Amino acid sequence: MPLHPEPIYFYAQTDPYAEFSNFAPYGVAFDGTWWRTVEHYFQAMKFHDADHRERIRRCHKPKAAKALGMTRAIPLRADWEEVKDDIMLTAVRCKFQTHAGPRQLLLSTGEARLVENAPMDAYWGCGPDGRGLNKLGQILMTVRSELSGNASVGNS
Repeated sequence: MPLHPEPIYFYAQTDPYAEFSNFAPYGVAFDGTWWRTVEHYFQAMKFHDADHRERIRRCHKPKAAKALGMTRAIPLRADWEEVKDDIMLTAVRCKFQTHAGPRQLLLSTGEARLVENAPMDAYWGCGPDGRGLNKLGQILMTVRSELSGNASVGNS
């Protein structure tokens, strides 16, 4: 029997399991560049414009990074819809490989369904009616499965 038979919902930084949020203060490094949060990295990757990516990277808060990522004054990369899920998976995987605390929390969820309780986001979260795609929750469950199947991940 799984440790958590009920779904685990996460969203706000004050919620239990807030570590699962992309706004949680756990940075990631890619190509020698440090990003304060997964949100910073993800929003920056929407653009090929290096200056705009750097503006996003330098934001002090993930909310500000998201706001810059939502602009359409600078064109999105043409392949964004095709690559966004893989970019999110790569960033979330890196976060949980890098940080022991969140990794242990994720592994502690056993086989529970993880759901981003995002009322305004039916793609990454469950949306206003609970029937959203929950892509972030799915990615977290994928990463959890990878980590639980390979004890050496993140221990280097």
